[in-house]
Amino acid sequence: MSPTPPVRRLRPRLPRKVFSQILLMQLAIAAGVAVLATGLFLAPLSKQLDQEAMRRALAIAQTTAQDPQIAEGVLTTAPTVDGPVQQEAERIRLATNAEYIVVMDRGGFRWSHTTPSEIGRHVSTDPTEALDGKEVMQIDNGTLGRSARGKVPLYDTQHRIIGAVSVGIAYDSVRARLLSTIPGLFAYAGGALAAGALAAWLISRRVQRQTRDLAFSDISALLAEREAMLHGIREGVVALDRGGRVRLLNDEARRLLGIGDEAVGRSPDEALGAGRTADVLAGRVTGTDLLTVRGQRVLVANRMPTDDGGAVATLRDRTELEQLGRELDSTRGLIDALRAQDHEHANRMHTLLGLLELEMFDDAVEFVGEVVGDHRVTAEQVTEKIQDPLLAALLVGKATVAAERGVALWVSDRTRLPDRLIDPRGLVTVVGNLVDNALDAVAGTPHARVEVELCAEGRAVVLRVRDTGPGIPAAQRELVFTEGWSTKKPPAHGKRGIGLSLVRRLAERQGGSATVGEPEGGGAQFTVVLPEALTEAVLEPGREPELKTETKAEPKAEPKAELEAAPAHGPALAPAEEETR
Repeated sequence: MSPTPPVRRLRPRLPRKVFSQILLMQLAIAAGVAVLATGLFLAPLSKQLDQEAMRRALAIAQTTAQDPQIAEGVLTTAPTVDGPVQQEAERIRLATNAEYIVVMDRGGFRWSHTTPSEIGRHVSTDPTEALDGKEVMQIDNGTLGRSARGKVPLYDTQHRIIGAVSVGIAYDSVRARLLSTIPGLFAYAGGALAAGALAAWLISRRVQRQTRDLAFSDISALLAEREAMLHGIREGVVALDRGGRVRLLNDEARRLLGIGDEAVGRSPDEALGAGRTADVLAGRVTGTDLLTVRGQRVLVANRMPTDDGGAVATLRDRTELEQLGRELDSTRGLIDALRAQDHEHANRMHTLLGLLELEMFDDAVEFVGEVVGDHRVTAEQVTEKIQDPLLAALLVGKATVAAERGVALWVSDRTRLPDRLIDPRGLVTVVGNLVDNALDAVAGTPHARVEVELCAEGRAVVLRVRDTGPGIPAAQRELVFTEGWSTKKPPAHGKRGIGLSLVRRLAERQGGSATVGEPEGGGAQFTVVLPEALTEAVLEPGREPELKTETKAEPKAEPKAELEAAPAHGPALAPAEEETR
């Protein structure tokens, strides 16, 4: 036999949509509040009506006891149906619409009653408290049923207690008053419930629009996916609210910007400080693929407004791409230089071959010596002034490129730089950027010349790069250090406006500065001061610091190897004293 399938129990299921669930919950809350408020109102109302009925009965009893005919009748007449006490009590009862008025003597026998047959009989409830001079209010059962009662003592003219007066108000009338208030109360509760339902519907509709009619499970899934996506992608994401404050940062944005969770809730200016990066995030600079520099990183930023008045900015790290692009430009320049060197080298080989074929051996030896000697002397002059091998090799290489572009690259006689650099690569970046910009500025101009000066002043390094180009107007001398600003056409690999910004950032990071001015004779002069660029010199007691010098016999092979590898087509660098030639 096949097993009996399990019986599925039908369970009520909440709707999946956020709109429906919120509406149902709010309706349930509104209905519960209405029922609770109605119950809380009815409970004290019933007690209040009881108190009101007892106080009314007590007031009627007090009024009856003050009637002199009642006290006189109790003292002078017998308890009869036609006696003055019964007649006066009935008059008051009818006038006040009380259920009964009972007048009794000190023995507890009735002198008046709504039912005449009860006159002369003992009362059904204990009259002791009233006969002792106390006023009593209570809800009790008697011969006429349940009633609200008030009992007071009855005094004669000498203020002696001669009996008591008991007045009852029918309890059915109290219940009727309570029941009569319920329809009106329910009407108010229903109106409040309807208003609450309408408010709940309006709020739910607003929530429906804001959540795009999604289910709670969809929202939680979207949040989980968003967290995974934000922290998994290799782009920085910064979300800002309508007030321009940072609302969200993913891990990559924290890394690229160098900030943490303390930036959340603050404006970009407060979190990053004044600068182009803060301007881009705040929307003060508009456009697509905006370049900005943060620390040593070159970033590409895009900003997209959101429907709630905020914005989302994405950041991409372009540092490596920018470095590769610059290396590509340098490589292309070297290739062009080598191509030209190839032609020049061929001409020299042809010249040497002709001298040999003409058996002019002495002239051939002299020709080769001149070619090789010029380069060797030039390399030695550079290494004597700049003892750091990276910088020396950089300048010799730049000289080759400059010569091919028709530019004379000079190293000033005032240049003195020992091999004690703390960050040689950083200085190579600064010198390379400034020399490249200077070569671009003077290329194609007559008598184009670029001069480099590197001086050590204590632990500080002062770099000056002068050129004979058109110069920079005074109004733009600060603008040239802004990220993304350039007057040149962009290269094939991307955009310009990064080099000078990096130069200033590197200088300011070491507590220095980068400025631009106009030297004598025109052109532009960039000055970079690096206060802590050199290590402390190790000196023997009583000796003055001096720069190391190299001779041909010294085994300083590394820089010379790089310098002698430069293309041999005349002097790569000329000393400053040659300017007058």
